[in-house]
Parts: sequence; C-alpha cells; structure tokens
Amino acid sequence: MTMAESTEQRKSRHLDVCLDEDVASRLDAGWDAVRLRHEALPEIALADVDVSTAFLGLPLRAPILISSMTGGTSRAAEINRRLARGAEAAGIAFALGSGRAMLEDDGLRATFDVRPAAPNVVLFANLGAVQLNYGVGTDDARRLVDRLGANGLYLHLNPLQEALQAGGDTNFRALEPKIAALCAALDVPVIAKSVGSGIAPSTAARLLRCGVAAIDVAGAGGTSWARVEGKRADDPARERIAEAFGDWGYATPRATAALRGALPDVPLIASGGIRDGVQIAKALALGADVAGLALPFLRAAEESDAAVTGLIDELVTALRIALFVTGSRTVVDVREALV
Repeated sequence: MTMAESTEQRKSRHLDVCLDEDVASRLDAGWDAVRLRHEALPEIALADVDVSTAFLGLPLRAPILISSMTGGTSRAAEINRRLARGAEAAGIAFALGSGRAMLEDDGLRATFDVRPAAPNVVLFANLGAVQLNYGVGTDDARRLVDRLGANGLYLHLNPLQEALQAGGDTNFRALEPKIAALCAALDVPVIAKSVGSGIAPSTAARLLRCGVAAIDVAGAGGTSWARVEGKRADDPARERIAEAFGDWGYATPRATAALRGALPDVPLIASGGIRDGVQIAKALALGADVAGLALPFLRAAEESDAAVTGLIDELVTALRIALFVTGSRTVVDVREALV
C-alpha cells in the first residue's frame, strides 16, 4: 500500500466517523449561558443591519468561515468544491483540510484545488504545525499556498489527536522557532488554530510573538477529535483511552472571551460547537471577529450545492435578526449587547 493510498483511506474514514457516529465533545460548550440583550425598541430597521466585515484585510459579506475539514481523498474533491462555490457566492471564507497529503502526492492536488470552481473565494490552506518537525519546510508551505492560490495558511495544533492516533506524529519539541521562520518566509498571513481543544491566552501570546497573524480558538463543544480517533482505532482499549479525553479542552465561549480579554487587538476566530446564527452573534459579542463552523457544512456538502447555499442563507438570516433585536447595526456593535 502506498503512502498516498494510506492517507486517502484515513481521510475517508475520518469523514465517515464524523458523519455517522457520535463523536461530539462531552463538554457542553455553554452557548445557552451566553445571553444577549433583547432590545424591544431597537430604533433601527432590519434593513439597516450590515453584517459585512474584513478579516486580515480580506473583505467578507458575513463574518463566517467554513472551517477546515477535508482533502486528500477523491471523496473530498466534490465536498471541497461545493463548499468553495457556496462560500464564494455568499462572500464568506473557506479553509481547506490539512494539505500534508498533497505535499506527499501531488496527484491528490485535485482534492484540494478549488480555485477553478471558486476563483474569488477567500481561501486558507492548512498544515499541521507538528509537520515542521517531520520534514515539511517553509518551501513546502509556500508551494502549498501558491499551488492552491490561498490567501493565507492555517497552522493547526493537534497534540491530543496525534497522541491518540496510531503512529501519530507526537514530537512537538522546539516548534516555536520553526513557526517563526515560517511566518517570516511566507507572503500570506498565518492563522494558528487548535483542533477542538482550544488555545490558552498564554499560548496565543507565544504564537503571536512567532509572527502568527491571527488565532482561531477552535475550542471544545463541537466534534471531539479525541473521540474521532478512538472510533477510528478499531481497538477497544484505544477507544477507552480516547473516551477518557471526550470532555477535554476549553469550551469555545469561555476560551473566546479569555483570548479577547487578554489580547484585545488580536484578529480572532471563534470555532468549536457553533451551530446556528444566534451562536455566531454570541461569538461576536464575546469578542470574535469571525465565527467558524465545520460539521453543519460537512453534512450540507455531502448532500448538494443547494444544501450548502441554504445553510449559509439560514446562518446569515439568523445572524442579521439577532443583531436587529439587540439594536446592533454592525457586527462590532453587537459586542455592546452582551449581558
């Protein structure tokens, strides 16, 4: 079996587990505890609400990101194209899954390359930070960004997932200087994100000192990648170990508020367990600039282009109404509506 075939099988199995099995974090994200002021006399019209924004200098018609999910398998090709087409039409951002597979086998490029389908979408490529300790260098990262026509690079931090994955890459030693060198070498911004466990303010500060341009908290409350790896292991003992970490990490609302409080100027994405437009509004109120969603978009993209378009419309409509009934004209104004 070739490395590319092994990677393709693993990526496809990840999709199956996420779609078909219960791999939600056992930690309640706590969105119900986040309350926004209801303004009975908003003194604006719904038509006055403007949800457009800019993130890292990139214009968005709504502060929504389709979070990193997949690539490296033929099944992912159509999923990524559907997501990219929907994102471009709606003016939101889209992040690809880890591009490591493409670096290993350029024949898998078509599973990531969405520019032919969405030439103008705000697009982020993606690599695991730990791969900088496993032979991936700045030239590789630059090649990935250039070949995909990406506007930036996600650098994901997943020590728990790697530790639970059979044969995972667990050498996270001395990554900071390598991250700093990567940030200095690239012509596009680098966004650091967790993988469903969150990022502490002290860690985010270290990443910013390395030159990272933005932080995606990617907190707990949505898909647990510990549980995904446990389900994928086909080993009862390994699954029990993974289940012990089923509530691991920082819940997204608390992590978002903590990061914004500690780092008031950092460009910040909130993701992890966000499922509707009201929760997007709550994330913005807590200090996020953009909100990211993954699993709802994966389910929609498995269905059709129309399902992706419909989901985006639903999210944006609910977000606009949430701003309207808090008396907020813009996505910045809603920060004043947090109770």
